Amino acid sequence: MLRIARWALKAMLAFVIVSVVWVGIYRFVPPPITFTMLGDVIGGHGVTKDWMPLSEMDPDMARAAIAGEDARFCSHNGFDFKAMASAAYRNAKGGRIRGGSTISQQTAKNAFLFQNGGYVRKAFEAWFTFLIETLWGKRRIMEVYLNIAETGIGTYGANAGAMRYFGHDASHLSPTEAARIAAVLPLPKKRAAVAPTGFVRKHGNVIARYVGVVRRQGLDSCIS
Repeated sequence: MLRIARWALKAMLAFVIVSVVWVGIYRFVPPPITFTMLGDVIGGHGVTKDWMPLSEMDPDMARAAIAGEDARFCSHNGFDFKAMASAAYRNAKGGRIRGGSTISQQTAKNAFLFQNGGYVRKAFEAWFTFLIETLWGKRRIMEVYLNIAETGIGTYGANAGAMRYFGHDASHLSPTEAARIAAVLPLPKKRAAVAPTGFVRKHGNVIARYVGVVRRQGLDSCIS
């Protein structure tokens, strides 16, 4: 038992060191590939991505992401427990399952982990969320999120999504265009920002209206 305990302690220490170094590298270097991208490659879809620094991206893209995904992005420490409790309550009542993950949690999952994995993955996700909040800061989190989040089958990042759907890069987006990309983010393999119908159109229109609210109320102050 003592040997097992020592081995477990060494394994945990090695994981902590590797994960801290990994997150530290991504603080300055764009993630070259993610496990989700590898899944698309293996599945034969290919990968289209084109990194764009947040400083060059239209500010409305980040505002749309905040409006659609995480209104308290600038005020929480990576975990929005109020949103998580609300999502759990809605899910318990039945109907369409909704998550309570923050942009920070989604970034941690997208950059370092697989999409599936249940509670085990959630535990690792919490650890990596803590690390990126500590080592990166909000602006870098948003920059990585908007460059590696899936915006369509085999398409990653807001810039690649803008070129796919609107024929131009993400340096100039209208609030409606930014909102449509943000509306695709929760289910990118089932939604499209071009000629959206049903939920995507409705949700995109709502996000577009709130882009101005995010700007006026300073909900994007941590990345401005």
